[in-house]
Amino acid sequence: MIEEKELKDIMEQHKLWIDSKGEEGKQADLRGADLEEKDLRGARLNKANLRNDNLMGANLEGAKLRKANLEGADLRGANLTGTNLRYANLNHTDLSGVNFNGADLNNAYLEGADLSKANLSKVNLSNANLSNANLKEADLSGAYLSDAFLSSANLSGANLSGAYLRRADLEETNLKKADLRGADLEEADLQEADLKGADLRGAIGLE
Repeated sequence: MIEEKELKDIMEQHKLWIDSKGEEGKQADLRGADLEEKDLRGARLNKANLRNDNLMGANLEGAKLRKANLEGADLRGANLTGTNLRYANLNHTDLSGVNFNGADLNNAYLEGADLSKANLSKVNLSNANLSNANLKEADLSGAYLSDAFLSSANLSGANLSGAYLRRADLEETNLKKADLRGADLEEADLQEADLKGADLRGAIGLE
């Protein structure tokens, strides 16, 4: 596990790198680091490289991770409430059961990510790429998924009640037994989507 002093130095250099627009300091390269249960509340890690990190149980509440690379990281049990993950690379990450309350995932890359049973209620996922992601039994009630890519994703048993799915790509998506009550599906692509057992009462945009 990385030592506290070393981590502090890396983050201070990264902050300087951000503030000086690359003129000073050094971009954080924490690839493969063991940051399990680290307290990273409010950390400024925009554009940091955290690929394949162990972030299990880490506290990232309110952290700024815009455009950060977290591909392949293990974030099970992490606290991501209020975290800024706009444009972040979260492809193939393990985010199962994670609480995203108040987080911003606009334009985030989540292809092949495990988000099963995650709390994404009312979270901004507009334009996010969730292709082939596992969202089984996830809470996406009231989530903003306009223009999101969800092709071939697993949304079986997911709560999508009141979700905004305008123009979303749901081609070949597994929506078995999903709760889509009152969801906005205007112009959404549902070609070959599996809606067996889904609750579509009050859903908008279905012909």
